[in-house]
Parts: sequence; C-alpha cells; structure tokens
Amino acid sequence: MKLSLLLSSLPGAQAYGSADVEICGIAYDSRKVEPGFLFVAIPGFKEEGLQFVGDALKRGATVVVSEKRPSQGGIPWVQVPEARRALSHLSSVFYGHPSRDLCLTGVTGTNGKTTTSFLLDSIFSMAGKKTGLLGTVEYRVGGKSIPATATTPESLDLQRMFHQMIREGVSFVTMEVSSHSMALHRVSHCQFDAAIFTNLTQDHLDFHRTLEEYFYCKQKLFTEVLEKSSKENRWAILNADDPWSEKITLGKGVRVVSYGIESRKAQVRGVKVECCLDGVRFEIDSPQGKLSISSRLLGRHNVYNILAAVATAQALGFASDTISKGIASLQAVPGRLEPVPNDQGITVVVDYAHTPDALEKVLRTLQETKPSRLITIFGCGGDRDRGKRPLMAKAAASYSDTTIVTSDNPRSEDPQKIIDEVIVGFDGNDYTVVVDRGEAIRRGIEMAHPGDAVLIAGKGHETYQIIGEERHPFDDREEARIALNKRPCSH
Repeated sequence: MKLSLLLSSLPGAQAYGSADVEICGIAYDSRKVEPGFLFVAIPGFKEEGLQFVGDALKRGATVVVSEKRPSQGGIPWVQVPEARRALSHLSSVFYGHPSRDLCLTGVTGTNGKTTTSFLLDSIFSMAGKKTGLLGTVEYRVGGKSIPATATTPESLDLQRMFHQMIREGVSFVTMEVSSHSMALHRVSHCQFDAAIFTNLTQDHLDFHRTLEEYFYCKQKLFTEVLEKSSKENRWAILNADDPWSEKITLGKGVRVVSYGIESRKAQVRGVKVECCLDGVRFEIDSPQGKLSISSRLLGRHNVYNILAAVATAQALGFASDTISKGIASLQAVPGRLEPVPNDQGITVVVDYAHTPDALEKVLRTLQETKPSRLITIFGCGGDRDRGKRPLMAKAAASYSDTTIVTSDNPRSEDPQKIIDEVIVGFDGNDYTVVVDRGEAIRRGIEMAHPGDAVLIAGKGHETYQIIGEERHPFDDREEARIALNKRPCSH
C-alpha cells in the first residue's frame, strides 16, 4: 500500500519527504521490522520508541512515524499529534478496515468481562456461526487459540487478527475492552455493533489515579468508539443495577438495552433466581418474552454476566432457543470459579478475583455452598493499585474462616512489603502469612478437612508468576493438584 493512501485521512499528519513509497507492513516493535515496513515510534512507559528508530532502519524500515519532527533527512518521516492513535488508524487502513465486515461486540467493566465474552461466544457458536474471541484468557482466531499477552491487544495486532479472522470465515467476534486499551487508543478504529458495560469497582488506580478517571476511560467505548462506528445498528448494553451506568451518556443512533435483577427499569430482567451447588437457574423477562435459563456457572454475579450476554444476543437478533442452549452449553470458564477435582471431600476452587468486589462475590458464592470452613489463599500484584490491598484483606476476613496471605505477581516490588500493606486490612482478624505462593497453597490444602472449601484467588487461568521482569512457570491449579496428592492420609 502506498504511504500516500495510508496518510490520506490521518488527521494532523505532516509528511517530510516523498509519500510515494510502497509500505509492505507496519511495526511498533523495531525487532519485528522487515524491509519495506513503516515503523511507528510509540512513547512507552519505560522506554521511548524514538530510541529504536536506528534499529528499525537497520532492519529495513522505509518510513518512520513519530510525535517529533525528524532530526535528520534521508527517509520519509511522518509527524503526528498522537503516535498511538496514528498506529490505530494506520493499522485499520492497512488491513482494509476488517472490523467493518465482522459483527463485533466489546465488553468492558471491572469484573465479568471474560465470563460474559465466553457466554456470548457460546451463543454465537450454538447458532452455527464461526467465531473469534479476544480477551484475558486467550485469543481465538478461527479455530486456533493463542495465549493472551494482554486483555486487549495493541491496535496493530488487533487489526491483523481481525484480518486473519475474515480470511478464515469468522463472522462474529467478542472481545474484552480494558480501560488501558481505551486510554491507549487500541480500539479507536474498531467498528463495533454492540458494547457491554458490566460494572465498575476499584481497580487499576495505579494507572488511572481516580475512580472517576477510570470510569471515564470505560465510558469512552460508548461515547467515542461506539457512537462513531459505521455500523447501521449500534447497541449499548448497560447494567441497570450499577449506578455508574446512569453516567454513560450516549448520542443519537445508539440504542440502549438495560439488564439487571433489582432495578424495575431493566428491560432484560432476571427473576426467580436460584443459586445452587450445581449452578444457577432463573427466568428472564424481556421484550422478547420469558426465557428460562439454566447454567453450570456458580453465583449471583454470574447471573449478571448471563443477563448481559442474553441482552446482547437478543439485540443482535438471535432466537431465544439458541440463546438458552448456548448459555447451558458453557460448562466452565478457565480460572473463574474453576474446581480442582479430587476424591478427598474438599472443594478446591481457583479464581481470578483480584479486586475487593470480585473477591467478596466469589467468597459469598462459596459460602452459599455451606462448607464446614472456608479457607482463602490470596495475594496482591506488585506495581499495581496499592489502595485496594487492605480492601482485599477486609473482604477475605469478612467471609473466610481462615486466610493465608501470599504473593501474587510481585513484579518489581518486594513481596513482603506488598503483604505488609495487605494485612493492615485485617484489623485484628486472624490470618497467616506464607510468602511463597506454592507453599501457601500446600499449607491451605493441608489444613483442610472433608467438607471444607479452599479458594485460591488472584491469578486464575494464569500459568506463570511475574517476579521482577521475568515470567516463571506457575499454575495455581497444578500447584493445588500436587498439594492434594501429597496430603497426609490422616485427612
């Protein structure tokens, strides 16, 4: 593609040198540059993209895009107001605006994004559609699964995957949209058909500073991206029971469907809700009539996730029978209240809960199963929102009989210092500190007796632990299985 065509509709772009250059590809990582590529120098959090221009040129880059003017001539250089927004635009144009040819749903909110995405994907699959799924657990491109590196991929990777999905016959795509991705313009040039808001509670304040700023980034999915989508029918699916939904302002052309349990204003409303040991059962009142739902997913919080998926599927035109079958066919979501099977009479569950609200909801769900004792093992991630650390302890203390505080992904922080900030929230309640996560899991399972429940929270589906800047193999589920196999016979 000619550089001139790429730049033809890029706002604020100032080209230095000839624009009559053929572009063979785009990269924002100099190590991935090939001859004929355009290199976008993104301002980073740790390193400045401009410092890698030399490496990009050595590898064959023929154009550089940055927020600064060129310091020397010799190759075409494009100055833009925002490099990340430019990357999003250029990527979409280069791959032919692929999201225009997909039915694309985005899911945002603090908790529930992954499960809601899996539920929608199950409904679409039940309808015989070939699907794509992008989120915290994995990227599914056609029939291929790729381990996720971020909840929402960088814009270039995102547009490339959309392009690949179309080539493989995918028609319906569900993706998680993180607040970070909105702030960093990763989805700025995605053409959404629907956007879901699940809820908002404290998280990521290390990045957003305030809850209001955090919400503002979530809201932009609706007020900026969805409103500007080229799709004829655009739907905003909002949680009527979450007060933050009322703050989402929408322009003309976006139709709203609300869902909930408590609010009488909810258009898709869950009634006669039963939360049982084997899942949830309830009825839905909606503009399409009544719908009976049965799911293996546990807990009231999953009723909300199901309602969000149902409301979206109805808006997109799917039949009630297909929707209910799609919900019922999803047996579990990796790392979300995922049981670790054993024959010792102990309920062992791994969950991704890493916010106070999510941890409280999971613990309340497990309490409903009436275990003899509820043992919770959790930690808090390093280099992340420090304000939620004592709140996590408060949630654990409120619903657990015994709590073991351990490491999560400490990253660059000292694990013990993270734990010191966590345990402030116990306020006199009993707890045990075991810094090594593997040992903490072994200790928690060793102290469990038949009839007890053990929750291992915080990492869920992750198969690694980040210490410093390195990822070490670590899987809560595997550690739990090992611990169960080594339990003393006296239990």
